[in-house]
Amino acid sequence: MNRIQQIFRDHGSAYIEQFGNSMPRTHRKVINAICECRSGKRGHHLFSCPDCGEQHVANSSCGNRHCPVCQNDKASQWVYKQQLRLLPCTYFMATFTIPEELRAVARSHQKAVYSAMFKCAAQSLGTLESDKRFVGCKVSGFFGVFHTWGRQIQYHPHVHFVIPGGGLSKDRSQWINAQGNFLVHVKALSKMYRGKLQKALTEAGLIDQIPAGVWSRDWVVHCKSVGDGRHAMKYLGAYVFRVAVSESRIVDYDGQNVRIRYQKVGTSKWRYLTLDVFEFMRRYLQHVLPTGFMKVRHYGFLSPNFSLSLQSIRELICVLYELLRTRPVKVKPPPKPKPLKCKKCFAVMQWVSFIPPMRGIP
Repeated sequence: MNRIQQIFRDHGSAYIEQFGNSMPRTHRKVINAICECRSGKRGHHLFSCPDCGEQHVANSSCGNRHCPVCQNDKASQWVYKQQLRLLPCTYFMATFTIPEELRAVARSHQKAVYSAMFKCAAQSLGTLESDKRFVGCKVSGFFGVFHTWGRQIQYHPHVHFVIPGGGLSKDRSQWINAQGNFLVHVKALSKMYRGKLQKALTEAGLIDQIPAGVWSRDWVVHCKSVGDGRHAMKYLGAYVFRVAVSESRIVDYDGQNVRIRYQKVGTSKWRYLTLDVFEFMRRYLQHVLPTGFMKVRHYGFLSPNFSLSLQSIRELICVLYELLRTRPVKVKPPPKPKPLKCKKCFAVMQWVSFIPPMRGIP
């Protein structure tokens, strides 16, 4: 059993009993989902062997996006699909954060602040990319992934954007390349993002809860070249489907304390942190996203409803694409999940039906 699931099964009821009155409804929902995942309380799936007729019943998963059991195998599939969509150009990764003084407001008003961070960061990128001093394209394109945790599972909301190095002209007939390994000026990007977020939070009625000094300080915004984008996709794939801490980082759980390992930025040395089980659960749950919040968003020519296809954009970028596309794609597909096999004759079992969970009889 996944140790994170074991922790929640052991202490979930006690945690709800102690903090239930002040706990967000979404946190209670996540606790119940993790505890019930593949326990039989969420129903069952019936499989049958086409050769010998042997039947097999499997417990249903909860499907919650914050469940460590359900999200394990999805990252590799997502990374593979994103790598196939890469354009033949240099890619950049930009990261937008908020100061520590803003985090309490963000935690209390997650949907408003998270959406504002996405919107303001995307607008800032699009505005500066259209500037002739930088890229000079009128139609940019990129996608962002929202991330809320640091290496010690602390609360640290920020957005990562993966950006193709260039964009389209106004009439969408020409590709305009970025200048080498430079996309936009980081200081200008930081100031624009800060100003737009200040305006957005003022309109949301939250500005009075934020110290005034925050708006006169430099904000941390990064932007760097990441080559052809493949490693960036792998890096972000973990954030899209991984929960706040992976199973591999839990070193020990003795029933009362959880010991995790982590690495500080800029070093490969492993460090260790021991947390009381309730503190571990609190840190885990503070990364539960609001209901319906989309943590991956596409903009510009990478949005699903854009008029030009990615293939058309590839052809604008590189006239040799017509020749290159016949060559094998150098992206390794993820391993296929092992099929469920019959224990008697080893034939591949076939799914028959879903059996709803048994309800209490009044």
